[in-house]
Amino acid sequence: MNTQPTDIVVRFSGDSGDGMQLTGTLFSNLSALSGNDISTFPDFPAEIRAPQGTLGGVSGFQVHIGENRVYTPGDKADVLVAMNPAALKVNVNNLKADSVVIVDTDSFTDKDLQKALFKTDNPFTELGLPDTLQIVPLALTTLTKESLKDFQMDNKSILRCKNMFALGLICWLFERSLEQAQHFLANKFRKKPALLEANTKVLTDGYNYGNNLHLNITTFRIGATNDLPHGRYTSIAGNKATAWGLIAAAEKAGKRLFLGSYPITPATDILHELAARKDMGVITVQAEDEIAGICTAIGASFAGDLAVTTTSGPGLSLKSEAIGLAVMAELPLVVIDVQRGGPSTGLPTKTEQTDLLQAIYGRNGESPAVVLAASTPDNCFYYAYMAAKIALEHTTPVILLSDTYLANGTSLWKLPRLADMPAVSPATVPDGWQGRYNPAVRDPETLVRYFAVPGMQGFGHRNMGLERDARSGTISTDPANHALMVETRARKVQNIARSLPLLQVYGDSTADTLFVGFGSTEGHLRAAVDTLLSQGKPCALAHFNYICPLPLNTAEVLRKYRRIIVCELNSGQFAAYLRSQIEGLHILQYNKLEAQPFLVTELVEAYCRYTASEAHATKA
Repeated sequence: MNTQPTDIVVRFSGDSGDGMQLTGTLFSNLSALSGNDISTFPDFPAEIRAPQGTLGGVSGFQVHIGENRVYTPGDKADVLVAMNPAALKVNVNNLKADSVVIVDTDSFTDKDLQKALFKTDNPFTELGLPDTLQIVPLALTTLTKESLKDFQMDNKSILRCKNMFALGLICWLFERSLEQAQHFLANKFRKKPALLEANTKVLTDGYNYGNNLHLNITTFRIGATNDLPHGRYTSIAGNKATAWGLIAAAEKAGKRLFLGSYPITPATDILHELAARKDMGVITVQAEDEIAGICTAIGASFAGDLAVTTTSGPGLSLKSEAIGLAVMAELPLVVIDVQRGGPSTGLPTKTEQTDLLQAIYGRNGESPAVVLAASTPDNCFYYAYMAAKIALEHTTPVILLSDTYLANGTSLWKLPRLADMPAVSPATVPDGWQGRYNPAVRDPETLVRYFAVPGMQGFGHRNMGLERDARSGTISTDPANHALMVETRARKVQNIARSLPLLQVYGDSTADTLFVGFGSTEGHLRAAVDTLLSQGKPCALAHFNYICPLPLNTAEVLRKYRRIIVCELNSGQFAAYLRSQIEGLHILQYNKLEAQPFLVTELVEAYCRYTASEAHATKA
């Protein structure tokens, strides 16, 4: 039976060595090329090779494809590929009642069942799977061995190809072109022709297996998206988009891009991407630790480069003293924090929004910095660009918050034209100041300090971590002067709000209920609002990308709503921040601390619960 739904959720799940991330990436790229909108969620253990067959070793990749806009990777899967019993068990609660479940029966031995902590030899009955599920038992390992029997490959190498058999079957299930899949494989294995031939053979055999046997399961046809603006599109991950946004900003500003960084999950891919861009004039330094990474970037900023450092939560804490130096010296600096589960080493490959208050306040002294947050994998490009623009134009550190969900996830991205991006005009010393430069002089409107690169003839000056005199720029310990400089640095950051876009409301602006979020929760909150509106339940969404300073109309917008529900992947940091900035708000909270993204159903239920409890209280 062939169905034509408007959207479908597919999840690939197995051991870390089963190639689920590659399989999911290839299928999502195929779907994007077929004209579908996509949103993906890679979810994998922190270990390089977690214990095989165990529940803790399950690696997954979920992709949501649609002929209309999709905002999230989806709540529950329409199709699950489970490479072993552990993968089935971990994902049993993520299935719809009529899901197609493809299982590798070769991996359902007694030993495999024991590793997955099954108590019986029938996992399907033990899990209480409904009869409506479409179970497809597939001897995937055996079929892969049969496919490659004429290849001179060892058993381990053969088994590593079985994910391609599964991908071939999924391509048949969704009527995807094998030609394009083979093109992706050719790029992946271009330096390994033997592996290319083997994987291509298995992929084709997987497709033919479904096509020739006419398996008695539902197949799907998803139409091309028809509501996207005209342009060229590609699938992009958040970390890669961030790297490209920085490159674009440097090009627009006429600056050299310098990255000083230390590898840390999940931010390292930004370092990898920029290190490969020597052809664009990018300079990268892989430092010996987090502190050295940011200090090299500060040195580059002193020298006039667009300076960037990347990290995650543990590294942000280590960089705090150096960020304070950039605040005191009033240097442009971009700090990218790709958040992960914490504290300490925590959950390195899982997602949270728990660094917000650290980004806003986590430095000694009165140390104001600008804080932004990207909200989709593709707009990591834009907000990396804007972080660089603000840093250069306002001579200040800017912290851009991303997270694991954005960093590793992908979405459809319309390729921008550099000419259409906002101008970047770095703060520089005015003409004619040679020989009489005073580093304390500021723009009277923005309070931005005029910047001169050290070594320019006639522009010698002091710049340091010690407090400076507000008039001369020399070292000062005067109490009144310190109070003035603290106020000046704070006002300079607050003045940036004048150049920020105003806060917009999505949904029913006349409703009583307003969802509020920041960063990577935007897609889930948008989808929840759409779901509630379709049910006749009025609500709206105010989502924040600019956090410190807040958009100028923030208080005006929020005070229009009787019920504000702040939803975040932490214990309530943004809600606490909003309360500190705007008096008199009645804020409700919905917080999740499971190191996983929201589910749309969770947010819908939170709305219903809050509105029902208020209605009950009013009636009582």
